[in-house]
Amino acid sequence: MRLHHLLFLVGLFLFASCDSRTEAEKIVDRAIAAHGGDKYENSKIEFDFRNIHYTIFKTENNFEYIREFSDSTGNVVDMLNNEGFVRTVNGAKIDTLSEEWIGKYSRSVNSVAYFAFLPFGLNDASVFKSSMGETEINGEKYDLIRVTFAEEGGGDDFDDVFLYWIGKEDSMIDFIAYSYHTDGGGVRMREVSMVNEVGGIRFQNYLNLKPADETMPVEKMQELYEAGELSLLSEINLENIKVESLNN
Repeated sequence: MRLHHLLFLVGLFLFASCDSRTEAEKIVDRAIAAHGGDKYENSKIEFDFRNIHYTIFKTENNFEYIREFSDSTGNVVDMLNNEGFVRTVNGAKIDTLSEEWIGKYSRSVNSVAYFAFLPFGLNDASVFKSSMGETEINGEKYDLIRVTFAEEGGGDDFDDVFLYWIGKEDSMIDFIAYSYHTDGGGVRMREVSMVNEVGGIRFQNYLNLKPADETMPVEKMQELYEAGELSLLSEINLENIKVESLNN
């Protein structure tokens, strides 16, 4: 009897250990699986965004984001990875960039990669997730997840706050809202406008919406959206998407 009791307790402990993730983490896990799962970590992704070509690779521990475009200086290649940021023009490394411009370019590259890879990055070690309960938009039910970032490892934008509306039925992210503090700060809400599935990964285009008062708390964005008080600022469209599997 004592042996059976001991085995029972060990079983309970193992079950509790396996089920130790918070509700917010479980919801995000399901969203990552629904959007592409482990294909994110085993693929090189390319796309065009606003006439700039991006190549993105990311795992839990390593990343490399590249953008390429041409301007009056020639062919520009920006690379951001675990080692830092490098810009080359016509193949020559630019060593005269100030810390300010390195920060601006890095944030710009990282922002595009972050949104393109969502929700995969939400399991990074620097991400803190909490559940804000259930809500409803346009007759659809959602789990509302709040995301903040650790200062260490959270990048220059660690004090940004994100909200994600994740479908109760399909675990898809249909809406995103966020507050940011760089470049003057503000708040935005994004609504999915189109979906492209390439290589088993779901890529989403968005309508980028803004309120008249950009000092509004990000938690008010759903209320403003439902009241029709957000205006269209821009469209976030990824084009010419290619996914190359790295499992070959």
